[in-house]
Amino acid sequence: MNAPVASKAPPSPLTTDDFARRRAALAEIIGKDGVVILPANREQPRNRDVHYPFRQDSDFLYLTGFPEPDAIAVFAPGRGDGAFVLFVRPRDAEREIWDGRRYGTEGACSAFGADAAFTLDAFEAQLPNLLAGRRHVHMQLGDRPELDQRVTQCVQRMRELSRRGPGAPEAFLGLDTSLHELRLIKDEQELAHMRFAAEVSAAAHRKAMQMAAPGLTEWQLQAEIHAVFGRNDMEPGYGSIVGAGANACVLHYIENRATLRDGDLILIDAGGEYHGYTADITRTFPANGRFSAEQAAVYDIVLAAQRAAIDKVRRSETVDAMHAAATRVLTQGMVDLGWLQGAVDGLIERGAQRRFFMHGTGHWLGMDVHDVGRYRVDDHPRPLQPGMVTTVEPGLYVQPDDESVDAQWRGMGIRIEDDVLVTDGAPEILTQAVPKERSAIEALMADRGA
Repeated sequence: MNAPVASKAPPSPLTTDDFARRRAALAEIIGKDGVVILPANREQPRNRDVHYPFRQDSDFLYLTGFPEPDAIAVFAPGRGDGAFVLFVRPRDAEREIWDGRRYGTEGACSAFGADAAFTLDAFEAQLPNLLAGRRHVHMQLGDRPELDQRVTQCVQRMRELSRRGPGAPEAFLGLDTSLHELRLIKDEQELAHMRFAAEVSAAAHRKAMQMAAPGLTEWQLQAEIHAVFGRNDMEPGYGSIVGAGANACVLHYIENRATLRDGDLILIDAGGEYHGYTADITRTFPANGRFSAEQAAVYDIVLAAQRAAIDKVRRSETVDAMHAAATRVLTQGMVDLGWLQGAVDGLIERGAQRRFFMHGTGHWLGMDVHDVGRYRVDDHPRPLQPGMVTTVEPGLYVQPDDESVDAQWRGMGIRIEDDVLVTDGAPEILTQAVPKERSAIEALMADRGA
């Protein structure tokens, strides 16, 4: 069977006008008193003369679209000499023969809409002009210590000279209340990218279900998943998890080296990224294509918990409410299975359920698999609003050496995860093309020729 290609055409690429609109929206938030400084990611060495595949910093990519490493973007709304300034690597004919062409300063303006562009070695000389008259510097201190030092030293010098020149910045602010607020609410273009990523990722999961069989390895299933991503101009959005048997009880298992055994459950947590936007899907299914009675009992509890949580992904509800709904269903299920004893309310109050359900029920999703955005505002759970996308992923896990439960439950890990969009009405499940009803999973796995 060939790796499937998405049935729908991919969305149109973002344009310089799209990025300009994002910068205009940011200007409304920070005002003419603010300036944003964003560094691009750096290339990371993998081993001698080889780098890891480059992936641009999400904040930098969101605001500029510029794909090269080591750059610095400065955005100063209302600045007379141009609000959007890029500092980039210089053109280098010899390096471009080896590593690929660079845009340089001319390309930074013509292809990405920068009002001005300089080579990186001009950053410190230009910085006082870019900061002059600005009260607030918006940047993530701590992410790039050497850049922090260059900027803070410049601000300090400006403060020392402020009586004789333009005012110096008064404070540094993070990006949580500015740029990250924009990224949290997805517009229709972003949602088109996320729907496409979800469609392809769903096809990859279906492919893995149909390929799975005792005797194959975890890494072979991973290879099938990644092949679907690659055939659709995508890459993994994060390290894919393919955990068979007790490996599913390791929440961030990435070894993916074990052999599938008859009777194992397989937990796959994998999502593809399309042009900066990722999906995040988890499904759990039997290696031999049939759930045992014990596996079915636990699976149905997790599925019921997920449905209860998805029903809370609505305007004015909260992520806390989503988690509470899943936790109650799971805890009742633990009591029904004999894993816990006592009243559900008391067990939850004591945190007894955390032995078997130790993580949250969901997280923001977008350019990052754990996307930016505050979960609490003014120390209260943040109300959901249309345009937010969250994962919903309850699970139950019994460690293989947990003698507090009967042997038939030990080493069983089950998680079910979908990507869900908050709308003005019912939740939209972006990843619904992957079956999660037991009967539908078994039917798909039986149809090996599809």
